[in-house]
Amino acid sequence: MPWHKSLLVRLLLTTIAIAVVSVGATAWLAVQTTTRAIQEERGQVLSDDTDILRQLSGFAATHADWSGVQSPVRALSHTMGRRIALVAEDGRTIADSAAPGTALPARASATVDPLNTDTYTEPGAQLAGIDPRAVGPYLLPAAERAQVKALAHKRLTCVRAYLSGGSVRQLPSGRSVVILDGGEASVPSECADGALSTPTRTEQKALDELSSLTAPCLSLDGEKERAATPPTGIGSDFIPGSTTATDAPGRRPSGSRQTQKCLDDARRTQLDPYVAPRARLYLGALGQQPSGFDLSPANKARIVGVAGLVLVVTVAVTTVVAIRLVRPLRALTAAAQQPPQRHTRVAVTTKDETGYLAAAFNDLTARRQQLEAQRKAMVSDIAHELRTPLTNIRGWLEVTRDGLLEPDPDLIASLHDEALLLQHIIDDLQDLAAADAGTLALHRECVRADDLVAQTVSAHRTRAASSDIRLRTSTDPGLSLDADPVRMRQVLGNLTSNALRHTPAGGTVTLTARQAGELAVLTVEDTGSGITAEDLPHVFERFWRAEKSRSRSTGGSGLGLSIVRQFVEAHEGTVTVDSEPGKGCVFTIRLPRAHHADRRTP
Repeated sequence: MPWHKSLLVRLLLTTIAIAVVSVGATAWLAVQTTTRAIQEERGQVLSDDTDILRQLSGFAATHADWSGVQSPVRALSHTMGRRIALVAEDGRTIADSAAPGTALPARASATVDPLNTDTYTEPGAQLAGIDPRAVGPYLLPAAERAQVKALAHKRLTCVRAYLSGGSVRQLPSGRSVVILDGGEASVPSECADGALSTPTRTEQKALDELSSLTAPCLSLDGEKERAATPPTGIGSDFIPGSTTATDAPGRRPSGSRQTQKCLDDARRTQLDPYVAPRARLYLGALGQQPSGFDLSPANKARIVGVAGLVLVVTVAVTTVVAIRLVRPLRALTAAAQQPPQRHTRVAVTTKDETGYLAAAFNDLTARRQQLEAQRKAMVSDIAHELRTPLTNIRGWLEVTRDGLLEPDPDLIASLHDEALLLQHIIDDLQDLAAADAGTLALHRECVRADDLVAQTVSAHRTRAASSDIRLRTSTDPGLSLDADPVRMRQVLGNLTSNALRHTPAGGTVTLTARQAGELAVLTVEDTGSGITAEDLPHVFERFWRAEKSRSRSTGGSGLGLSIVRQFVEAHEGTVTVDSEPGKGCVFTIRLPRAHHADRRTP
């Protein structure tokens, strides 16, 4: 079948066309609306969102909760022109610059957590993931701030005697540090007296608490000696309450990875009570839908129009295809619903699967009509075959009953022959019925072909001699069949009997058995009158005879060759006939060959 005429291909192409139109229309709408939304928000830069996150992270780092964050959120929203919303982990809204009831954007922009910050805008935050503005217990009171500031200025004066530049900067905890200029790595040794880096009372208290928090995990890591020192692992250069080192801001404390993880976890545990709980930050454009799409009346009308057009096209195409599919199927249904005697052929209008189905239906109708004709003919043939012997038996019995004839031995022998004929016909019909029903019992075993041929010849030798017909055999040595010996003797006996019946005096009937690969080939060849070409297709039909007169002098019951075909097919074999009028016939049987001769049953 050409691929372009295939019903499956046409359905696939139709489906693909509909899908392409639908996807194309949807993609066009998505591109149009998304492009418009992006153009309207093009003026907003990423730095604004980052600055909002930085400021809210600073609020969380310096407050134990989110109380009072509503005012800063509104101020930031007004300044940045962005909608800002903070939502707690449990879904509770902490603060929102939009009107109450306004839906949140689809996804959170960031998480505000000063102990696990994801922003790089605040110096030092990227070192440990902790916002440097989260100082907690390290926050110095005013007196200690003044004391540390004085020490810082004193060190700066010393530094300037050796180096140029430098300045004093105050950390979020209130501690003052010296910042070197010109890329200097550290302060001169003459100025590093250790006074500036000595923890104050407030810082020492916080460091002792941090040391107790790090002691368990440092002991597990085999860091007992390091646990005895300040948990920072830096020594005199450590700046209490910070992750930086004196005169070298941004430098990471040394130590193993496990030790540093222990220190970072302990610092988070220590600072947790002093910072606000983590919250999700939602950012969006003021006065816009959370998704960024402009669902204006014009856009809504466009969506509805395109969707309607796609729907109309889909329905129209599907309707046309469905009508072309349903029309021949309805014709088939109407034809199938007709009574058996009124079954008609269906017109084949297409060359696709539906057309092939209609042609198959027409073939099935023709075969059914042929089988019905064969059934009627078979009933007539059975009645004809049974009527003759029954008529003979009835006639002789009536003559004997009326006293017109004495029941002598010849009469009894004649009646016995007619009864045997009836029994033979009934047995043949029973065998055929069992074969048709699939209940024919086969007792298969390994049968030697030469024995089978010899037994058949022995059974028909007397008849052949009385008719002056020669019986000849030819078998391959060692050839065996996997077959039922009784049924196969019946097969060869029917073929031999048929050959003897149609072979004139002085003729020859030859039985051969040879090997052909995995098959055993048995043949029965005669030199009789042969069969015409137009009669060959009917040879294995039931009750068929080449002689139209149906004379019993030249033919049997008409079931022998039908039984041959049924028995051979029951053995997974085939039987064929070749003939030329005036030169005889050759019946050829092909059966599976047995591979183990020792399977023969005695």
